[in-house]
Amino acid sequence: MTPSDFKHIIDKFTKKKILVVGDCMLDEWLWGEVSRISPEAPVPVVEVTRRTYTPGGAANVVNNLCSLGAEVSMAGIIGKDDSGALLASELKSRGVNTKSMLAVNARPTTTKTRIVAHHQQVCRADMETREEIDEKLSNKIIESLEGGHRFDAVLVSDYGKGVINKVLMKGLVKYAKDNKTILTGGPKPENIRLFKKFNIVSLNEKEADSATGILIKNGDTLGLVGEKLLSELGCEAVLVTRGEHGMSLFVNDGSIRHIPALSSEVYDVSGAGDTVLATLTLALACGANLYQAVQLSNFAAAVVVRKIGTATLTVEELLDSAGEED
Repeated sequence: MTPSDFKHIIDKFTKKKILVVGDCMLDEWLWGEVSRISPEAPVPVVEVTRRTYTPGGAANVVNNLCSLGAEVSMAGIIGKDDSGALLASELKSRGVNTKSMLAVNARPTTTKTRIVAHHQQVCRADMETREEIDEKLSNKIIESLEGGHRFDAVLVSDYGKGVINKVLMKGLVKYAKDNKTILTGGPKPENIRLFKKFNIVSLNEKEADSATGILIKNGDTLGLVGEKLLSELGCEAVLVTRGEHGMSLFVNDGSIRHIPALSSEVYDVSGAGDTVLATLTLALACGANLYQAVQLSNFAAAVVVRKIGTATLTVEELLDSAGEED
């Protein structure tokens, strides 16, 4: 494909409606400097100069989709707390429909606080619960979708915090089938069997190892992993992202495509999987075939790994990345 071919797909991004379902999180960043060691313990004292917040977890997938111009809705759970209110506000400021992001008393909003000094992360503190949400709450999420937008794709982002369960997934698969909607997912290994009958699921190499019990050592074992995932899930395709080794796309017609990683100066890979899944889903919603969508997600990953933190990219950066590799 030429850059103009990719541009033809990317130009359709703003016309697509995407629903993201998953574990909503708030990322809190404390930025500062270290000039001394604490007299209380052998740890650095960070003098905080500023505090910022960004959507995290499934909400980072939402952030990526918004940055690429899609119309996005978020479904999931937040707590009735300050972090939940702040996360909802952050998403609404990006134009996200949060009607299906339900606030509950029973659990806190998952919040990850990172302390960064001199551009280096010093530590991270997590506030969360991983307890699975109950059937009643799962059904409320599904019910909240009825009568709303018709979506071009439903993306399920699983961070293992308890939102993704059997009841919710059964409802989502039915919803996607009834509405003839593309269904994509990023599963955690422990929940892999809940992602049956999706159009495509995307895992990194470590997750694929864990989900199949097969350690990827070479091309043969990688092939066994792809074959097993396709067989067990009944998906149209499985994408395994492999860092510096690129990506491998396994399709249920027996074809395998290996996409090499693009030459890029890597500063931070955190959040790159979210960018891949967001770009992949949006491209499929725009009519791209599986290979074209994976190529675009590879271009997107090359951009965000050059940035520090859970970054996003713009349409212009994606177009530039696709043009550079022509």
